[in-house]
Amino acid sequence: MADPRGFLKHGRADASKRPVDERLGDWDEVYAAVSSAERNAEVSTQASRCMDCGIPFCHSGSAGCPLGNLIPEWNDMVRRGQWQQAGERLHATNNFPEFTGRVCPAPCEAACVLAISPEAGGAVTIKRVEETIAENAWERDDVAPQMAEVPSGSRVAVVGSGPGGLAAAQQLTRAGHEVTVYERDDRIGGLLRYGIPEFKLEKSVLDRRLAQMRAEGTRFVTGCEVGVDVLPEQLRERYDAVVLAVGALQGRDDRSIPGRELGGVHLAMEHLVPANKEREGDGPSSLSAEGKHVIILGGGDTGADCYGTATRQGAVSVTQLDNYPEPPSERDDDLSPWPTWPYILRTYAAHEEAGERRFAVAIESFVGDENGDVRAVRLREVQVQRDENGRRQVVPVSDEAEELPCDLALLAIGFEGVEQMPLLEGLGVDRTRRSTIGCGSNWETSAPGVFVCGDAHRGASLVVWAIAEGRSVASAVDEYLTGVSDLPSPVHPTALPLAVV
Repeated sequence: MADPRGFLKHGRADASKRPVDERLGDWDEVYAAVSSAERNAEVSTQASRCMDCGIPFCHSGSAGCPLGNLIPEWNDMVRRGQWQQAGERLHATNNFPEFTGRVCPAPCEAACVLAISPEAGGAVTIKRVEETIAENAWERDDVAPQMAEVPSGSRVAVVGSGPGGLAAAQQLTRAGHEVTVYERDDRIGGLLRYGIPEFKLEKSVLDRRLAQMRAEGTRFVTGCEVGVDVLPEQLRERYDAVVLAVGALQGRDDRSIPGRELGGVHLAMEHLVPANKEREGDGPSSLSAEGKHVIILGGGDTGADCYGTATRQGAVSVTQLDNYPEPPSERDDDLSPWPTWPYILRTYAAHEEAGERRFAVAIESFVGDENGDVRAVRLREVQVQRDENGRRQVVPVSDEAEELPCDLALLAIGFEGVEQMPLLEGLGVDRTRRSTIGCGSNWETSAPGVFVCGDAHRGASLVVWAIAEGRSVASAVDEYLTGVSDLPSPVHPTALPLAVV
């Protein structure tokens, strides 16, 4: 069993970051490189803080990890130095722990029993332990292709190559089905490839996992928009089942802001995608922040990604704006009682590097120059309220407006759901009122033999939820094709976290 006094002997210790000046000079991951031996020793100590509590909320799908990762078990294996066994136990529930160990915001840590009270020293560094287990598995060559024992004779098309689509494809390939993943971009990975910056997830990490999947037999087709380059009726003829993992990439915009039409005002992904393409060797970004005053509207993950990207591109200044007041630094039990996802101030590595964050402000208007390009933004202090119908309203509370210089404005205010595309109409699949794709209890859409998972089903969410839904839809498709399935199904289509994150 776990060391019941480990958390009393050791405090929480996160991984050390590289100096800011060094980080801003390259695009490498922000954490300091240490030897495997030093890393393993540090993480073993952190894993020993796990209490193996009677009810491990950390791997509860409603509050902690939707994958059902067996966290106390592999924490204890790491404490004992049983790295191979820990890797096997981790991969039993998570296809891509090297992804989640880097980019997941770790709802498991928020649900850790040690997170209840600051006096306990803070939650176990579960995310750090997870990443280290995964890296050890790769270094030891324990991550080998898992070949299907018997081919099923069935063919499955997966449309979209984000984490949900990749998880579904890997599970179905291992079950013996012939799987082809279609991606309209020129490279595989979806938002893992072109949405998440290199300093958070180096693409070599993605590429090595894709190499494993190719060795297992999964086939990838890039530069192909299904519904246009491959017609829906052709898809039906060639495949026995279809999985829609097309994401929720319709960016939220606000055309009501005066000056929104000015040059230099863009949605966040219009900045992140070409920046990531430049890192892939495709030439200079078409939308660089170099030499510019950058304003980012939106206080979430995407805004922080734009923030770190802009500073590395050489922005003169970066300011991130949030309509809401600055959250508390510690959990307020009245706002978000344990084990729900806490409403607290989240400071990303990018925020430590440069720039400024402003809270309880909104852009009143974009101010243009004589060429029709943005040159400034006018800000006003605001308060977020709800009207009688519960609709969100941003209400000015100050009579005075402040003007900030701005050469590049990025709207990182979320996503509105699945883009309208010929594929959906051709398959007879309708979007819901939330612009997502609905399904029944078996993940099947209104079109027979067509299934859905990930952000396309639940709206823009976390990588860990996409993987969980990808694994679950694979089980449903396997059962649809063969009548029975032994593949795990960690979440139900109606599953929701206790707090939306």
